[in-house]
Amino acid sequence: MRVIIQRVKSSQVMVGDRAIGQIGKGLNLLVGIAETDTEAELDWMARKCLELRLFPDETSDRARWDKSVLDIRGELLVVSQFTLYGDCRKGRRPSFDRSASGDRAQQLYEQFVGKLRQSGLKVETGEFGAMMHVAIDNDGPVTLILEREAD
Repeated sequence: MRVIIQRVKSSQVMVGDRAIGQIGKGLNLLVGIAETDTEAELDWMARKCLELRLFPDETSDRARWDKSVLDIRGELLVVSQFTLYGDCRKGRRPSFDRSASGDRAQQLYEQFVGKLRQSGLKVETGEFGAMMHVAIDNDGPVTLILEREAD
């Protein structure tokens, strides 16, 4: 499983001309599911996304990141992105052999979103399999790649 995690001031996902998900301060998560992913990867990734300290403590003089999205009661926008498993090492066209099949990826994606929702935070999503436009107001900018391969 791969997740591009971005600290944002706001983020929005649109399908056509309608906004289907929108958040304020929090995290934008672009999620790629591998064919080998299991519930263990979903659990690890959900916990990591919720607990990773990416936000400064506004009451401190230090510039350190001491707060998680849970700590600040931030919001999450979760967008499926199978292209995170695109392999561009050979040829001129990416291979997506490691991406999970559509049905399996959708099932695991929805489970992942469900795990994030258990946190009680506002969680918005894109539309699985749709052509989407994602507007990201990256804060910092802070962008990290999280990866967890099946054991």
